[in-house]
Amino acid sequence: MPARLPSWAWVTGLTVGAIAAVTVLGVQADRGSHPTATSAKPSSTASAQPTPTASVPARVPAGSGTGRRIVYSLGEKRVWLVDASEATRRTFTVWPGTVSPDPGSYAISSRNEATTGSDGVQIEHIMYFAARDGVSVAFSNAVDGSSPPPAASGGKTGGVRMKKADGTALWAFGTVGTTVTVVK
Repeated sequence: MPARLPSWAWVTGLTVGAIAAVTVLGVQADRGSHPTATSAKPSSTASAQPTPTASVPARVPAGSGTGRRIVYSLGEKRVWLVDASEATRRTFTVWPGTVSPDPGSYAISSRNEATTGSDGVQIEHIMYFAARDGVSVAFSNAVDGSSPPPAASGGKTGGVRMKKADGTALWAFGTVGTTVTVVK
């Protein structure tokens, strides 16, 4: 008759297996769809793309919550960094990917200082805050300061791309757990 394994051996084996499974899923997620960029600059005829240097001050949208937070307006393609006293520390336009999060409250779930986008461009200041249709949604900027391309036909991208200086400011402002409020 074979010897029985003690319960601690079973628990240890199951724990190691679970950690291995989570690690494999994490690696697969990291290889999945991430924000991308190209060196192409938006043309003056590309009306669908916001101008990242727009100097028009914009008010924080009503209904975007209270307290220290990042506010992302889907319709205005704009982000606000709002401090605890409700003062806007910075606002800027962004280029969204083809997949946008639903309006609601999220939190920065993880940060990645730098990686290579799916198009081979180096990106930095990646801050994940949502997922939709199996695509991670994250703020980021291209290391070389290039602008993102128009939405690729058929491709799903969840990157919310911004100018390099705005990406640096957002990285300094948004830590893991920082609230991100998405509004229409």
